[in-house]
Amino acid sequence: MDASAVQHPDATALSAQPAPDGLARSLRSAAAFLSGFGLFVMIFTLDPFVGDVASDPTQTSTANVVNQIGYLGLGGLYIFAMLAIVDPRTFVRLASPTWLVVFAIAYISCLQSYDMVASARGVTLSLVAMLIVAGVLALPRSEKDFVTACANAVLFLIIINYAALVVIPDKAIHQASSLESWHAGFWRGHLSHKNVTAPVFSVLAMFGIYTIRSGLRLRGWLITGLALIFVLHTGSKTTIGFLPLAIGVVLGGRAIRSPGGMVFAHLCLAILIGCLTVGTIYSPALLAATRAILEDYTFTGRDAIWQFATESIAAHPMFGHGYASFWQSPVIRGMEANFEADWDVRGIISAHNTFLDALLTFGIPGGGLLIVLLFLKPLVDYMRAARRESSRNFADFCVMIVVFMTYNGMLESFVLNRADPQWMLLALGVFGLGLSARSDIRRRAD
Repeated sequence: MDASAVQHPDATALSAQPAPDGLARSLRSAAAFLSGFGLFVMIFTLDPFVGDVASDPTQTSTANVVNQIGYLGLGGLYIFAMLAIVDPRTFVRLASPTWLVVFAIAYISCLQSYDMVASARGVTLSLVAMLIVAGVLALPRSEKDFVTACANAVLFLIIINYAALVVIPDKAIHQASSLESWHAGFWRGHLSHKNVTAPVFSVLAMFGIYTIRSGLRLRGWLITGLALIFVLHTGSKTTIGFLPLAIGVVLGGRAIRSPGGMVFAHLCLAILIGCLTVGTIYSPALLAATRAILEDYTFTGRDAIWQFATESIAAHPMFGHGYASFWQSPVIRGMEANFEADWDVRGIISAHNTFLDALLTFGIPGGGLLIVLLFLKPLVDYMRAARRESSRNFADFCVMIVVFMTYNGMLESFVLNRADPQWMLLALGVFGLGLSARSDIRRRAD
């Protein structure tokens, strides 16, 4: 169905408030612009092109201050815009039980942190970032407005990244002089590392597919093609494998008209990937299977990090170690070095597994519930949204994000990671599925 014939979920504010044609058009244009701008900021971040990791650990950065001030300002802008433009009933529905529980768990975990104030500040930044995500979805008057504005923003962002490869290659491409010299030549664009760039541009490729299916074919093909080329040049083998898998699962389910079949296939694949990755530290049989399939069966030494994380979960199983209070904490940094391990955990910034980090941070009860709300409940929302013809393209795009981030989460950590683009894009998918499951995308009469 052409996007011009449908209305974006919950975008009823302007139709509910009679206004002169000129004012209505201005509000509609402003809402669409803010939606595209919000998506641009979510992905581009407020500190792009930071370059290679500094070799001097004492080097300071103003990025945290910029993020705190910048995202607070953007959060204020988007909540003001939503109050002014979005229908009050829609605005209330944005505060769904899912997000209330997620942030309740996050704030409670701060009580376990060695620096409760710093942890609470980090959670608050994650909460403020969610205001931008909510605005991207709720502000547009129609799905056509949403797709058009966001396609323009995404295409502009991709062009900036390609230009940076030529203009500032030392910032956009990993260099041999960096701490991770083995990544030299791989593209990272405006982000800090190829392992972040690859999944983010994978989601952009998915958005390109959604754009094509929504009727904006030229822009959609450009976004999809350019994003895929960028992913290939990041050299991220796991992402290059997970991307077609996620797209194929969702579009395959759509082809056979079975959302339930898609969800079942995805869960089977997720279990399989989990067994062949983190499962290898628990089972010699799974380790042997992974070793038979993959040359690097340790996933660049991640198995040692997973083992350490698992042991640390067992030390605080009920309430966890607290938000942003384990990796690189004084306790971890003060440990003796384990020279037999592939990685020195004293310098590791995450478990490189979203699900382990959730359990490590929030405890088994809290982390388990968070995993259910962010990775399983959206699948139920998808099956509800997919019953409506007008919601299907949008729901397919959102569930592609959730499916892909589930696989990517086996090797990387990003949940509730402040304004991390991976986290914000996952939140976009979860938010979008929740909204489209509760509200129809109605045909426009104009």
